[in-house]
Amino acid sequence: MVPVLELRAAIPVGVARDLQPFFVWLTCVVGNMVPVPFIMLFIAAIFRWMKKHGGTMEKIVDKMEQKAEKGAQMVYRYELLGLFILVAIPLPGTGAWTGALVAAMLRIRLKTALPVILAGVIVAGLAMLALSCGVSYVVN
Repeated sequence: MVPVLELRAAIPVGVARDLQPFFVWLTCVVGNMVPVPFIMLFIAAIFRWMKKHGGTMEKIVDKMEQKAEKGAQMVYRYELLGLFILVAIPLPGTGAWTGALVAAMLRIRLKTALPVILAGVIVAGLAMLALSCGVSYVVN
């Protein structure tokens, strides 16, 4: 549940430590999804509070909004498929937390965005699991 790294780092670490791959994947998917509803429901209020207090907090919000705006371009273009792709691509700056932030900024309803984000997390997790198990198999 670490921002930026999310399951993209946790799955390779779990596989490298010889943990059961399905358990690693499942734990990472669940852990990755835990913050999503909270981000979608509360991020706007948190950002308003941070901006009101200015200084460093306002700069952090500005950076996060800029990051979300980059992700939002794909969602503007492809709608929910864009949100899925944003979450499913296992690269830095993508993922469930970014997807939740983008969905909240675009005012996509939680009940609409949550299944799309979950599907993206599942696909990203499977991609990372396949890569991790393949690397683990080659190394061993």
